[in-house]
Amino acid sequence: MKTEDQTYSDRPVQGLSILGSTGSIGTQTLDVVRRFPCEFRVHALSARSNARLLAQQAKEFRPMCVVIEEPTAAEVLRQLLRGTGIEVLEGREGLCTAATLDDVTTVVAAMVGFAGLESVLAALRAMKKVALANKETLVVAGAIVEQVLAESGGVIIPIDSEHSAIFQCLVGESEKDVEELVLTASGGPFRTRKTSTFASITREEALDHPNWSMGAKISIDSATMMNKGLEVVEARWLFGIDVEHIAVLVHPQSVVHSMVTFVDGSTKAQLGVPDMKVPIQYALSYPDRWPAPNPRLEWSEVHHLDFEKPDVEKFPCLGLAYAALRAGGTAPAVLNAANEAAVSLFLSGRIRFTDIHYLIAQTLESMELGRADTLADLVAIDTEARSFVLEHTRVGAI
Repeated sequence: MKTEDQTYSDRPVQGLSILGSTGSIGTQTLDVVRRFPCEFRVHALSARSNARLLAQQAKEFRPMCVVIEEPTAAEVLRQLLRGTGIEVLEGREGLCTAATLDDVTTVVAAMVGFAGLESVLAALRAMKKVALANKETLVVAGAIVEQVLAESGGVIIPIDSEHSAIFQCLVGESEKDVEELVLTASGGPFRTRKTSTFASITREEALDHPNWSMGAKISIDSATMMNKGLEVVEARWLFGIDVEHIAVLVHPQSVVHSMVTFVDGSTKAQLGVPDMKVPIQYALSYPDRWPAPNPRLEWSEVHHLDFEKPDVEKFPCLGLAYAALRAGGTAPAVLNAANEAAVSLFLSGRIRFTDIHYLIAQTLESMELGRADTLADLVAIDTEARSFVLEHTRVGAI
């Protein structure tokens, strides 16, 4: 048996571009790279604005280039990397360059939100393997991504724990034999909290997830259960399954990461200790599994596994996501943009927790929904939806 520090000599070294390397998924991806130094060569790293952490990462991994999205942070980054020979790129153009470098074979899409879409499309068109943690890419542009995949030969391997679980359950199975996908949800920090108290939920309470350590935006999405709604939309495009065959179950222990039920009545589930390094490593090593010292389940201590249907009245964001997916067209893009804008407002203290779903619902109801055939169309829709949320907030409609 190979140990974790041995090279899999029959596989070429993977050239990595890690977009969003200073976030939760990005930093854990670099932990995996440290664990398997002979398997990877980091060629590009990116951050939105954290120049100091990005510079530390760059000095350790010596990529060809780094990308900083915020122009104001670019000069700080150049000063920190002076004399290293590492090229500093900026903005959207820089991200697309990092995603399409000739020496890059795998792009880890760990950026948060709509901002990650363009670079993912660029990577797929350049026939890269994309290890996808940016669920918004498929939520906003599922049809476009599907077309690019068919034309380019690019590949997507999911990193999200739920989609990785389904992906693993489907290995060796035929798509026609799938009856239902079941995405599990922890229920977030407010699963048992009384709905009557939701208006007083604080930023700190919403960020305090019981099982997972995540970034701020994804933590709020988990608290509203919009994260699970976005995952339903993503699953439809990743696995080609109709919305009526994608279910959500609340599973507080977060041990069963998701399940697939087949036409003969059998069900496969992927289980494990909540640890994002496992799906990250699997996305990078697939189709192999590499030995690693990740935590193991102590089965004698797993006394019960609980499941319950989600309360969509208590967590209306989940119902909004299902409705947007059924509506199709630009509805999921509007849903995503309104959610990102509303979450940002909540994190900055400008709206209440309960205003998040209200603003999303109002945006979906008020905007004209149709088709979006190009990235430019999606950018325009995204801008319009965000503007609607901001205007709705300013005029005191909440």
